[in-house]
Parts: sequence; C-alpha cells; structure tokens
Amino acid sequence: MMKGYRILIFMLLSLMTVLSAYAQTDREHIRQGNRYFHSADYAKAEVEYSKALEKNPRNAQAMYNLANAMIMQKDNANGDEAKNQKRVSKVLQLYHQADSVETNHNRKALINHNIGVLFQSNKDYATAINYYKESLRNNPKDNETRYNLALCQKLLRNSGGNNKNKKNKNDKKDKDNKENKQNKQNKDKKQDQKNDQQDKNQMSKDNAKQLLNAAIQQEKATQNKMKKAQTQPRSRRFEKNW
Repeated sequence: MMKGYRILIFMLLSLMTVLSAYAQTDREHIRQGNRYFHSADYAKAEVEYSKALEKNPRNAQAMYNLANAMIMQKDNANGDEAKNQKRVSKVLQLYHQADSVETNHNRKALINHNIGVLFQSNKDYATAINYYKESLRNNPKDNETRYNLALCQKLLRNSGGNNKNKKNKNDKKDKDNKENKQNKQNKDKKQDQKNDQQDKNQMSKDNAKQLLNAAIQQEKATQNKMKKAQTQPRSRRFEKNW
C-alpha cells in the first residue's frame, strides 16, 4: 500500500512539473532568456525567447530580444557567410515585426537603432541614416544614435567623394584612350593615304615606262617596215587605154 502511494505521489509530482513547465507564460520565458543573455549564453537565450513567441506571437519584447540573441551569435558560424546572411535576414524580419507592434517610443527607438547598426556594419550608410533618424524621432535624447547618424553621414559623403574622384579619373582615362585611339586612327589614315599616293606614283612611273617601251617597239617596227619596203621592187600599175 505504501509503495503504491509513493508511486502515485511521484506521478502527481511529475505531472505537476510538466504542467508547471507548460504553464510558463511568455514573460517567464523572457525573464529566463534574459538571465541566459546576460551570462552570454546566447544560444539558450534564443531558445527561451522562441518559446515566449510560441506563447505569444505578438510579444514585441520577445521578438526584439530574440533578434538580439541571434545577432550575438552571427560570428559563431565558423566563417559560413551564407549562414550568417540567413541569420541577419531573420534578425531584420524580427526587428521589423517588433517595430510594427510596439507602441512604446523608447523601445521603438532601440529597435530602429539596432537596424541602423546592421546596415552601418554592412556599409549601407544611406539606409542606416534613415533608421537612425527614425530612432531619434522616437527618442531625440539618444546621443549614441545621434553620434552614429553623424558618423554615417560623414562616411556617406566621403564614399560619394571617393566615387566621384574615381569616376573623374575613369572618365579622364577613357578620354585619353579615345584621343590616343583617334590619333592612332588619324596617323594610320595618313600613312594609308601616303602609301596610296606612293602606289599611285609608282603606278604612274610603271605606266609611263610601259608606254615608252611600247612606243619604242612601235617605232622600231615602223622603221623595219620602211627598210623592207625600200629593198623590194616597185609594183607596176597598168593604166587604161583611151
């Protein structure tokens, strides 16, 4: 009887433990996730925040914290760039979802600040500037966001200047190449014209020589005919009677 009673108590305790775990609210999972996050155990924190979202899919805090836990593991992909990019895409999706349901201005400021940091780290300064501005609209007193905004604006100007200088150099190089090509074409054209003129001159000389030789040959032939005619007897022509 006692043995059966102990088994029953054990089963009840086990059931209560399961029910207690199942009965954990989204906030409790968030608190547990926060403990893991602050101890730098981001993988376990990610699990807890995911559980919180399963409990409440519209919990903006769970979305935001889950995104943070995921981004902290971005560099732990052993150099797998595709895996990192996939993780960043998921993080951005979570941030945007959190921003769409969050109503607290300070939290919306944090969300947009973090999105700005992601784009800034990817050297997309123009997009980062937009998110930093949105962050400051929700919390104008955030000096860190204001600093990042000013930095991105400076980097964007420098980047644009470098691109402009590079473009000018490329344009000058293209212009020089075109001029060199045109000069070469003009030089080749002049050379072709010179060669054509030389060919024409050569042809004129050759033609003149041929004509002279033909005239000489004709003159010799005429002289030979005359000499031959002088050595032949003259034919007699009969006249008619009257």
